[in-house]
Amino acid sequence: MIASSRPVFRVLALTAVLVLPHAGALAQAVAAKAASAAAAAPATADYIVAVVNNELVTEIEVQQRMGQLAGEAQRNQAPVPDEKTLRQQAIDGLINERLQTTAARDSGMTVDDAELQRAVENVASMNRLTVAQLREQLKRDGMDFFTFRNNLRDQILAQRIRDREVQSRIKVSDGEIEDYLSTQRASQSQRIELNIAQILVTVPDGASDEVVAQKRARIEQAQARLKAGEPFAVVAKDMSEDANRDRGGEIGGRPMDRLPDLFVNAVRFLPVGGVTPQPVRSGAGFHLLKLLSRAESNPGEATQTRARHILLRPSAQLSVDEARLRLSEFRSQILAGKARFEDLARQYSEDGSAARGGDLGWTSPGSLVPEFETAMNALSKGGISQPIVSRYGVHLIQVLDRRDVKVSPEQLRDQAKGVLSERKYAAAYSDWLEELRSRAFIEMREPPL
Repeated sequence: MIASSRPVFRVLALTAVLVLPHAGALAQAVAAKAASAAAAAPATADYIVAVVNNELVTEIEVQQRMGQLAGEAQRNQAPVPDEKTLRQQAIDGLINERLQTTAARDSGMTVDDAELQRAVENVASMNRLTVAQLREQLKRDGMDFFTFRNNLRDQILAQRIRDREVQSRIKVSDGEIEDYLSTQRASQSQRIELNIAQILVTVPDGASDEVVAQKRARIEQAQARLKAGEPFAVVAKDMSEDANRDRGGEIGGRPMDRLPDLFVNAVRFLPVGGVTPQPVRSGAGFHLLKLLSRAESNPGEATQTRARHILLRPSAQLSVDEARLRLSEFRSQILAGKARFEDLARQYSEDGSAARGGDLGWTSPGSLVPEFETAMNALSKGGISQPIVSRYGVHLIQVLDRRDVKVSPEQLRDQAKGVLSERKYAAAYSDWLEELRSRAFIEMREPPL
């Protein structure tokens, strides 16, 4: 397509991470990332890799993105692609981001000043700076504050238009809903409800081998007390770090499909009253599980959950790992009684629920994205998750309450539509990106000689 008549310009990103010395583990991690990026992409090697509508993709950005992708693969214990594949993935990802930014800017959407201010404060807080100090640091690094705020605004708008456009493309027919409900009804006889109690010893995200060994020793101490004949509830009250320890660690009865697969598999062959022979390791830590009861669930009822969350949206200024670290700090502060969940949500969450302290109200099964719902379902009442990544960002989740409610036929259909819509999201997102590409001006540039 023909390029716009507007001059090509570069929307600057905060590629230099701003960190004060001696600011703790988070600052050290951010500083290490900045040093790695600088080593991988010296300023003298910068040039234009692609022009996307009226924005540029530069070599420094490509090198930084390649480093992020490689790091994520290593952390997930996945094979790191070869350099050619990694470079193409980085370029494709940056082009897709530029396309969405353009679409958002042209859509007429707006971001109110309060939401934008929260995003600015999050960046400052991540770098142990006040907003005034951030402004000064940006100035020293050659970026004016107005450009910085506009970048953040674009990122918020891109998320919004992505949600709107993709959801508008997802169509679920009455026939698909009926087929889904028929399948569910056919399998109702196989739905089993489990009531599990746990002793949990938490392991901090990114814990050292020494800390993991200490945590393992603690869960083994709890296991030894159980083998010596102490009641599970007594050991749970004494040693568990679960929010339900005062109830002997009892999580409460839930259908198997609403429990983490890790828990279901661990107790699948246990007799009622049995305890897992060895601790189970999850992202939260080490668990000893006791099967309190096993029964058929009522297909006419559903368990609703009332939860709240803090959402941080990754961006050029805030990587996924940095968001995880920040939320892990929040979690530690809350558990230590140094901060309240709702206060942190109001101050930092980048979600519409922030003004309500992150409260999402009562939600039914299938109404939330799977990764969020799976983590939420694993929590007992009062429990706080480890940071969870979804397509919306990184979440810290707390369960406030649960209740069993009768489900009307209309509610069943709404739940089915939600599940089917979620299954179609990835394909709809891919189709939307392809349409954006087909309408866009994209010019690839060769490296300078």
